Amino acid sequence: MTLRARWQALSPREQRSVSVLGALFGLVLFWSIAIAPAVNTLRDSDLRRARLGEQQAHMLALQAQAKALQTRTPLSRDEALRTLQSLTPNTQMQLNVQGDRVTVQLKAVPASTLANWVAQARSQAQALPLEAHLTRNNTTATAPAITPPVVTWDGSMVLHLPTRGTAP
Repeated sequence: MTLRARWQALSPREQRSVSVLGALFGLVLFWSIAIAPAVNTLRDSDLRRARLGEQQAHMLALQAQAKALQTRTPLSRDEALRTLQSLTPNTQMQLNVQGDRVTVQLKAVPASTLANWVAQARSQAQALPLEAHLTRNNTTATAPAITPPVVTWDGSMVLHLPTRGTAP
């Protein structure tokens, strides 16, 4: 039996039901192929736009920071070393100067302290990190359920001091 013969063998009520089901299937297919992706894109666009705005603001801040670093006057090696020594807490970090390189020995330095120190060493002393050999330590407080573990670092870092403008 061909499809046309089967169609004609159906009663008018069954033909209407099959036609309605076919139309519904067509609408669902059209929705899922043409409309739903556009609606999902429109729904996600505000979130994506906000995320792109944040990324743009971050990139502009990095651009401003790079321009500021390019326009600053370079320190001499001695000035950079003095600045680095003034930034370094003696109990947790020990400096060992070897020419234009400084090796910093770290002992139980909290992560936030280390991050701030490296940022200040780069911006104020113009010292660039070359190497880092660090070991992470987790120390728990007396009430570990209340206080999260404190992350500290042991090891060494090698920094490069600026060489421009070195005094004789």
